[in-house]
Amino acid sequence: MISIVNYGVGNLGSIANMLSYIGVESQIISSAEEILASDKLILPGVGAFANAMKELNARGFIDPLNEAVLDKKTPVLGICLGMQLLCDGSEEGQAEGLGLGWIKGVAKKFDFSGLDHKRRIPHMGWKEVTVAKEGKLYSENETELQRYYFVHSYHMVCEDEADVAATAVYGYSFTAAVEKGHIFGAQFHPEKSHRFGMKVLENFSKVA
Repeated sequence: MISIVNYGVGNLGSIANMLSYIGVESQIISSAEEILASDKLILPGVGAFANAMKELNARGFIDPLNEAVLDKKTPVLGICLGMQLLCDGSEEGQAEGLGLGWIKGVAKKFDFSGLDHKRRIPHMGWKEVTVAKEGKLYSENETELQRYYFVHSYHMVCEDEADVAATAVYGYSFTAAVEKGHIFGAQFHPEKSHRFGMKVLENFSKVA
């Protein structure tokens, strides 16, 4: 059973619908007790980093999330902003140092100042992804180019390159996915990425 954390920020229904479509049982949870009782967690997110952390704090979710993920080693998948929340903080607003800190790094806004051709922000649309390392959610052995749907203005910059699971290019290369043990993140939306996203969610459902 995969538990999708409801903290008022995220497209929960679409994730649950996609999981149901591929035959994976899920539930939307809204309490600390449910977080601690979960087998696997999905942390969704859209909008501003600081507001998302504020909502997690307001619901008393930070401590149970830390206990579940850090102490109990519950597998977790952060999606879009949810992936950025896994790191130490963000350049956005007053969000520096406010992250969960499970993966060392910071979320930075796309900066095209050194490029000849500017790009629109947010980055929106389909992008091919390059697998950086063989992991549990992404495979270097895929013969077909893996494509996912992105909508974001910020991207995670990891301190440890070993945490980067996949990259994509928008003006320059950025981190599209992270994996550190039982902690996973997808900057893209797997629930909007058709068969490629289905495969990621299916792989996550099989993580022990």
